Amino acid sequence: MLKSLILAQLNPTTIFVIAAVVGLIALIFVAIFARFISLWIQCLMTNAGISFPHLIMMTIRKVNPSVIVRAKITAVQAGLTEVYPITTRDLESHYLAGGNVPNVIRSLVAAHRANIDLDWQTAQAIDLAGRDVLEAVRTSVYPKVIDCPDPRKGAGTLDAVAQDGILLRARARVTVRTNIHQLIGGATEETIIARVGQGIVQAIGSTMSYKLVLENPEMISQTVLDQGLEAQTAFEIVSIDIADIDVGENIGARLSADQAEADMRVAQAKAEQRRADFTAREQEMVAHVQKNRAEVVLAEAQVPMAIAEAFRNQSLGLVDYYELKNVQADTQMRSAIAGTGVSGK
Repeated sequence: MLKSLILAQLNPTTIFVIAAVVGLIALIFVAIFARFISLWIQCLMTNAGISFPHLIMMTIRKVNPSVIVRAKITAVQAGLTEVYPITTRDLESHYLAGGNVPNVIRSLVAAHRANIDLDWQTAQAIDLAGRDVLEAVRTSVYPKVIDCPDPRKGAGTLDAVAQDGILLRARARVTVRTNIHQLIGGATEETIIARVGQGIVQAIGSTMSYKLVLENPEMISQTVLDQGLEAQTAFEIVSIDIADIDVGENIGARLSADQAEADMRVAQAKAEQRRADFTAREQEMVAHVQKNRAEVVLAEAQVPMAIAEAFRNQSLGLVDYYELKNVQADTQMRSAIAGTGVSGK
């Protein structure tokens, strides 16, 4: 009767508004129920442990429920939750941090099946660091082969010179597997290639003869392996195989020839310098002789003046003068006969 009384007091407009609100609420509930019923049933059938309200709260927290539900179901079905404490909250946190939740779960499943020591914390840390954790697990199970040197870099061979001067061109293949515990912060493939290349060049350079390398390439591989090149890298070197070795030119002979040519040029330059010094010295001597001759001419020019002064002072008589001229004439005659060409005044 109370209900009838309340309805009698409400006008038609109020009844319509109430009916519209109730219908809208019912429509929203049906939409939400229809959206999450499938995921909730999957969680219920697989014991994933995710309730219906929790699915709604995921949407409010900007988390994709489908991704979390499928990842949790995969973890439960693979038995990961019995080994690692993986909760729904952990999956949501990794999703909100920008991680690839399905990839991490698949990597954990692969590691669990292959008996690889990998836990949830390490896997999500590797994923957030930007590494492909699933690919890392696969590389741990199936080691990969790296060409050294990297053909994508344009270098076709590793060039090294043995102690006898012969150039050897080598190519190697490095088999590595991922070191999960050093994947975060560990060096990449480029470092492995660089270290192996350096080790091969060093090993060939320390060999007495190129023939020893050709006879036993395994010696080079073992020498490089003993250097511990995988330290601080994300990989463990399984083996280093010398794929090919080619004999190049005789670098030692060419360098010796170049050195001999350089020494010859230096010697020629020094000889030319000495010749220039001798020529300059000769010209200095010629100038010195000309200077002495000029002084002689100047001295000879003083003789007539001295004779005239002697006549004025009466220290030289006419007879003495003629005797001097006779001596000069006799000297000129003797010089002409001897062919010396000395002339007198």
